[in-house]
Amino acid sequence: MREITAVVHTQDDGLRIGRCLETLYPCDEILIVDHGSKDGTVRVAQEYGARIMRAPTGSAEQAPRLASSSWVLCLDARESLSEGLAASLYEWKTELSSQQRVFSMFVREETREGWIENPTPQTRLVPALWDHWHGTLPANDASACALEGDLLRFVLP
Repeated sequence: MREITAVVHTQDDGLRIGRCLETLYPCDEILIVDHGSKDGTVRVAQEYGARIMRAPTGSAEQAPRLASSSWVLCLDARESLSEGLAASLYEWKTELSSQQRVFSMFVREETREGWIENPTPQTRLVPALWDHWHGTLPANDASACALEGDLLRFVLP
């Protein structure tokens, strides 16, 4: 069975990180890369059993290489897995025949007017040795296979 490490970058996300971590049950490890939080972010992450890596603001390149799993799922602290996406991850983990090298997910974003669906999937599940990054997230790869379900992005307080 494949293993997944969720990598979540945080900075003063104490009020929202719990919602994110609560949905990461398909992951075998959670790695929090904290960029100098001054609130309860690290304490909440530790309560969920996450491994904490402290990093200066803006440094993110080495975090995925510290994952104990061969696959890395990258999220922002404002994001959560939908039940459908969690189920897709479980199914993918047990699939023996998949040779796909990178996966993407559709993102739905909360707004004051309701939920907006982004029509272009974002690359988020990559091998731990992936070397194409755009900040803290993998750079989009046109060959990525989109998993079913949504990544939910909560932007309202």
